[in-house]
Amino acid sequence: MINQLYITINQKMKVYIKNFQIQVNNIRTGRASPELLNNIYVEYFGSKVPLRQISNIVVEDYHTLKINIFDSANTSLVNKAILNSNLDLNPVIHGKDIIVPIPGLTEERRKNLIKIVRSDAENTRIYIRNLRRDANEKIKAYLKNKIIGEDQEYSSYNKIQKMTDMYIKEIENILILKEKELMQF
Repeated sequence: MINQLYITINQKMKVYIKNFQIQVNNIRTGRASPELLNNIYVEYFGSKVPLRQISNIVVEDYHTLKINIFDSANTSLVNKAILNSNLDLNPVIHGKDIIVPIPGLTEERRKNLIKIVRSDAENTRIYIRNLRRDANEKIKAYLKNKIIGEDQEYSSYNKIQKMTDMYIKEIENILILKEKELMQF
C-alpha cells in the first residue's frame, strides 16, 4: 500500500518535471522555430485545439514564421490566440496566412523571458509541494486506519521529503541552465 503511494507520487513528480522541461525548451533564444508555437491552443468549434492541428507552421527565414491556416475563417482566432499567449509576439495577417516576426533578443526581452521561466519554475515547485502534502495526508490516514505503524509513518515522511527535495533541485538545475542560455549574447 505504502510502496504504491511512493511509486504514484514519484511518477507524478516526474511528469511535472517533464512538462516544465518542455515549457523551458519552447522558449527559444531569438531564432524562429515552429516549436515556439507548440503551447498555443485555439478555440475551434467549442473546444481548445493545438495550433499545429489546424494550420501548417513554416520557418520563412531566421526571424519569421509563416502560419498557413487550413480554414481561412479561423485566421482571426489564431491571431488572437498568439496575441494572448505570453510569448510577446505580434502576428500580422497577410491574406490567408499569418506572418509572425520573431523579435531579436534585447536585454529587456531576455529579462522578460527569464521572468517567464522563473514563474513556470515556481508553479512547478508548487505542484511538487502539493503532491508532497497529498502524500503526507494519505500517510496520516494510513496511520489512523492502522495500516502502518508510527515508525513506518516517520520513514515514509522522510522518503517523500527526499523525493520532493530531489525534484525541486532538478527544477533549479533546469532553471539555471536556461537563464545562462538566455543571457548569452
